[in-house]
Amino acid sequence: MGKIGVHETGIRIMEKKAIFYSIKVENVKSQAANIIKQEMLSLGGEAAVSRDVLNFSRKKSDVLLLGTEKQFRELIVKLSRQPFGLPLLSQQIKKVLSNYQKRDFKLSSKGHTLQLGKRTLIMGVLNVTPDSFYDGGRYSNLRKAVERALEMVEEGADIIDIGGESSRPGANRVEEKEELERVIPVIKKLSSRIRVPISIDTYKSGVAKKAIDAGASIVNDISALRMDEKMAKVIESSGVPVCLMHMQGTPRNMQRNPRYKDVVNEIFAFLRERIDFCEQAGIDIEKTIVDPGIGFGKTVLHNLEILKNLDQFKSLGRPIMIGVSRKSLIGKVLQLESEERLEGSLASAIWSMTKGASILRVHDVRETKRAIKMVEAIAQA
Repeated sequence: MGKIGVHETGIRIMEKKAIFYSIKVENVKSQAANIIKQEMLSLGGEAAVSRDVLNFSRKKSDVLLLGTEKQFRELIVKLSRQPFGLPLLSQQIKKVLSNYQKRDFKLSSKGHTLQLGKRTLIMGVLNVTPDSFYDGGRYSNLRKAVERALEMVEEGADIIDIGGESSRPGANRVEEKEELERVIPVIKKLSSRIRVPISIDTYKSGVAKKAIDAGASIVNDISALRMDEKMAKVIESSGVPVCLMHMQGTPRNMQRNPRYKDVVNEIFAFLRERIDFCEQAGIDIEKTIVDPGIGFGKTVLHNLEILKNLDQFKSLGRPIMIGVSRKSLIGKVLQLESEERLEGSLASAIWSMTKGASILRVHDVRETKRAIKMVEAIAQA
């Protein structure tokens, strides 16, 4: 429109008619569902409801709303004047729409500020464990671990994620003392040598606290604060950002026949509950990150469905982190061992980036950085 010569005011008006949204609302009373449908139809949009809603033979129905931003904005106003709980629903729709459109996030912690949205950030994986699925044993030596972290920063990593306990399927729990012995020396060495923030990959509050004291400024918790009741307090009192990941079960049993009725919907509901939990615990939700947990209690089809619908998690209004790098999902799709999964990792990373991921957790920093840079150049041309 700008090239045509449209006035700026006209562009702002018309652009709201150019983008199409679909919003699903669950368990709506039949009376309310009928009103929603009629109001949306009157605006030129659409609302899909159960056919049994029309004759009230069904008490509740899910409603799929289809329309432009302009139509949704007008619907919100109309529903705010209706009965049957629709004023509250109108505000929920408004929030979802606002969340989905949110692009820019800022995470500040201990002198570091991460601007998310301007570009996709890379979290480099540093496992100081003997049994991680891809790089187990490579960096269990302090010197090698520090060298690898410095190398990843040089390659373009925006965050270094240090883990002292493997979370691969079937992995056994590591005692806190041993985990501390693995990660704290590395964090202390790196904290004064690298300019990017350090993330501690742990679900133990004791490890998180000492890691933060040693220089870590982000906590990456695969349990989303569920496996240690003291973790929320550590996050709240330290003020560091926290990544909340979905996992069905524990690393030891998560791949034993994982089941979902609706994998995307269930993970979305879980992450929404975890954000609410953080808020109730006094944690600044502006410092929360969400991760749907690829490979953590999911089948190959579950993982593919999550990636396909990754943009739905934007409706949570929080930055999305995704970790697909070298995982068995890629191995099973391509029939390759972990050492040969680079191309699959890059394809998954770029897909995730285009579907709204703000942070990519990867092993191959240099290659991912180059791929992202190329895609961003195309998108910004």
